[in-house]
Amino acid sequence: MLDMNWIRENAELVRKTAEWKRIELPLDDLLEWDNKRRALRQTTEAQRALRNELTKDVERLIKQKDTAGSENLKEQVREINNSLTGLDAELIEADRNCRELLLKVPNPVSDDTPIGRDDSQNVMIRQVGVLPEFTYTPRDHVELGELHDMIDIPRGVKAGGPRSYVLKGAGLYLHLAVQRLALDVLAERGFTVMDVPVIVRPEALERTGFFPTGVEQTYELNGENRWLAGTSEVSLVSLYSDEIIEMDSPLRLAGMSACFRREVGSAGRDVRGLYRVHQFSKIEQVVMCENDAATSENILQEITANAEYILELLELPYRVMAVCTGDMSQKTHKQYDIETWMPSRDAYGETHSASNLLDFQARRSNIRYRGPDGRLQYCHTLNNTAVATPRILIPLLENHQLEDGSIYIPPALRKYMDGKDRLELPKGRL
Repeated sequence: MLDMNWIRENAELVRKTAEWKRIELPLDDLLEWDNKRRALRQTTEAQRALRNELTKDVERLIKQKDTAGSENLKEQVREINNSLTGLDAELIEADRNCRELLLKVPNPVSDDTPIGRDDSQNVMIRQVGVLPEFTYTPRDHVELGELHDMIDIPRGVKAGGPRSYVLKGAGLYLHLAVQRLALDVLAERGFTVMDVPVIVRPEALERTGFFPTGVEQTYELNGENRWLAGTSEVSLVSLYSDEIIEMDSPLRLAGMSACFRREVGSAGRDVRGLYRVHQFSKIEQVVMCENDAATSENILQEITANAEYILELLELPYRVMAVCTGDMSQKTHKQYDIETWMPSRDAYGETHSASNLLDFQARRSNIRYRGPDGRLQYCHTLNNTAVATPRILIPLLENHQLEDGSIYIPPALRKYMDGKDRLELPKGRL
């Protein structure tokens, strides 16, 4: 959690940040509980010090065989002990209330983060690639998937309910191919690739900043005190919680996992196709680096460039957006979204999200390293999507469709697709 002294010294900034991020934060209550906690600690420490002195005096009087004097002091010690019992209970309550409120305090945003109410006020940084121009009526990914017998949404819904799907045949191979491409790219760039747990402890979600503010988006395993993670970021960061790590160079991790999100609040939005589903797969970049703003800013640019490189290998047009305050989560200091062109939407759709969290997660997770002076410091953490599928299949199928219904396969994917340069329509499908 953010340092309480820093919060007190920057109360107005904290209040503004909560308003910008649309987080309900009773900051005055937090400050009041912290005042009470401080006062209780002072009183408790003074009472304990007095008790210790009186106890020494009791021992001295007993040696002097001053029975009356020692009994009088013993009674005072008993009264102090009774008082401390009450003070300890009050201090536990004050600590608990402070902790609950501290968990809601948002990370401050960077100076270059746009101030805005929602994603409509995100700011474009750059646009890359040429949008396709079709001389025929293009099909959307659902139609293409049905034509190629590689996407079956009705049967997915039959088995899993709304926002479920089935990938089969070439659809499954494409799904695996984009993941393998992302893993290979990241491995070549110094990332350790990992398959990590998706069933996690609640403290893992709390430490990484997904609880308490994101609890409504997370699936709980009833009776297990376990939750399904919406990103491998949760596990990748939690692997190092309560550790002092080596920081000779940034720790670069790439997690492969299934992901689960409830999509609360999205009723009626993006109901067609594969854009907004409850279960998907993702290759996630997570980096831990030294506690230096310039270093973590450089790494934010690096991991964003990694995702852009993968999109360029997939030959997909995209744009990079600076995310505004109202579209940011509690934990984020600075964020870019990458949006890829989706012809069926006649718009760009978000496919990647890159974030710099400074030491927000490391403080909550107690991940530290020794600086050059030997002192322990909290590291900075960053994350970014390398590829998330099946969402990436939307632009991949739609941008690369050909008039005869076949689908062009970019060269970077062909080694994962048995060397095929296109997916031909099964006979009788057109």
